[in-house]
Amino acid sequence: MLIEFIYNIKMKIISWNVNGLRSAITKESFMPFWEAEKPDILCLQETKLSSPEYRLELEGYHQYYLNAKRKGYSGTAIITKVEPISVKYGIGVEEHDNEGRVVTAEYDSFYLVCAYVPNSQRELARLAYRQHWDADFSHFLSRLASDKDVIVCGDLNVAHKEIDIKNPKTNMFNPGFSKEERQDFTTLLDSGFVDTFRYFHPEEVKYSWWSYMFQARAKNVGWRIDYFISTPNLLQHISKADILTEVLGSDHAPIVLELNC
Repeated sequence: MLIEFIYNIKMKIISWNVNGLRSAITKESFMPFWEAEKPDILCLQETKLSSPEYRLELEGYHQYYLNAKRKGYSGTAIITKVEPISVKYGIGVEEHDNEGRVVTAEYDSFYLVCAYVPNSQRELARLAYRQHWDADFSHFLSRLASDKDVIVCGDLNVAHKEIDIKNPKTNMFNPGFSKEERQDFTTLLDSGFVDTFRYFHPEEVKYSWWSYMFQARAKNVGWRIDYFISTPNLLQHISKADILTEVLGSDHAPIVLELNC
């Protein structure tokens, strides 16, 4: 049974915005990273796939992809050793689901939600849509949490606190750090979720995304916008929540969550 798998041995979940899966696997870092980590579950965002038949050549893994209707845009995937009880694509709202942003795998003891939250865009041009998304996504997660525990991972496109961004004062009105997006994330956490990295590392400054411009990664001018959040009951089973900043191949670093008993 899956519950024995989770609570009697360690389970490693990795989430990574790869900024184009086909491009990522051609880079020298992706497969060595995979071989080194061998995650039990890999969640991907911004896969940018067009073909619904696309699969990675990974023996022993079940693979579930959701592509956007727009070619080469957005997209999410869950790649897992343990076959889920069920898989849900989207959140049940067509205007959101057309963008391929959420895949949910149901296991015996929890739901795993892989999400790529929309960016509110330059000058906050898409902020109203983003707030609409935030409300609908929160409602979706609340419905799941009424049934069993929930883990949400992915590029959530918000730096929640000033500690999560290198230059908070100059980014107050930029997408991902607006007061509206940060408040929506606070509201989500207050509804019954915990930011696992911040729970285990309350004072640590560590980022998960860097602009490709101005040598931002080399200078560590970054943002923490990739998360594992969970319902509180799961905290007792989490042994690690971290950001793998040394892993290259995307403008995002992978993040990892380990569960054990």
